[in-house]
Amino acid sequence: MKKQKQLICLIFALLITICFCLPVFAGDYNLKEIELYPGGMPFGAKIISDGLTVVKFSDTQGKNASSAYLAGIREGDIITKINNINVNSIEDFVALVNKSRNNEIKFTVKRNQQELNFNVTPRYSAEDGKYKTGIWVKDSTSGIGTITFINPKTNEFGGLGHAICDSATGKLVPLIHGDVMDVSINGVIKGQVGTAGELKGTFQNKKIGTLTKNSTCGVFGTLSLNTIHSPENLMKICPKEELHEGNAYIWCTLDEGSPQKYSIEISNIDTTNSTTKNFKIKIVDENLLKQSGGIVQGMSGSPIIQNGKLVGAVTHVLINDPTTGYGIFIENMLNAANIPMAKAS
Repeated sequence: MKKQKQLICLIFALLITICFCLPVFAGDYNLKEIELYPGGMPFGAKIISDGLTVVKFSDTQGKNASSAYLAGIREGDIITKINNINVNSIEDFVALVNKSRNNEIKFTVKRNQQELNFNVTPRYSAEDGKYKTGIWVKDSTSGIGTITFINPKTNEFGGLGHAICDSATGKLVPLIHGDVMDVSINGVIKGQVGTAGELKGTFQNKKIGTLTKNSTCGVFGTLSLNTIHSPENLMKICPKEELHEGNAYIWCTLDEGSPQKYSIEISNIDTTNSTTKNFKIKIVDENLLKQSGGIVQGMSGSPIIQNGKLVGAVTHVLINDPTTGYGIFIENMLNAANIPMAKAS
């Protein structure tokens, strides 16, 4: 009996050891084995949101507040249902409101991860000849960013290094589906102290992939085969513990038509920070400073490389110093993408 208890204790202790050790071993092993293509190529993102985002309110029948506002709906709310019917387009929204005429209808909305219901009574607009709730909504969002990495075995990719957010509310746009579009960069508005610069681009009528996720650490999806080519060969990724202050470089596309390499310096590394601002970067490349003034909108996602390894991506610019901004660890992007490590190895 005593031997049996000792054996059970030994097995239990062994299981605990395995449980603690395996994740660490698997993580370290996978991180060191991953090989990805670095990006630097621009892409266009068209997102159809999961529900309709409330962007503002208007007067209805000369009242000081819309019936939707009086019912309790607020800017930034995401309308998911009207009378328990899913709504994902403005056309659906208008049709359902008009169908109800001036009868009370139930709005189901998401607010800070919470589902709420509000009863709204539309009012007739003699000017438009339609029933209205005094609310402005948006069903899609688009923008330009930079690809960070491509998985060579699956053509999965990650870009931006931060979320696509609604310009009116600043909140993350919930994705129901999205397209990756080919874009042409045709100019740069230089960044200045107090004003962010911007890459100017045009969406081409060519879909090159599909977006599957919009997260705080970037957007992710799958590219069509042979649509985009990396400026470098496959490279391993750099675990955050190996990143060090000093020289590095980024790949990004301005108006040259293809990604170019630019020198930067890394500092203020914080391995305990779980946000997208994991370390600071400073543009020191004279050519990039001359062309853009530093980091501009559209460069988000530009891959950062140090010692031949992919370490992360450009995410934000300091509004009072366009030569300086932040980077995100590549590990954070891979974790957010939910791409199994073994796939990319």
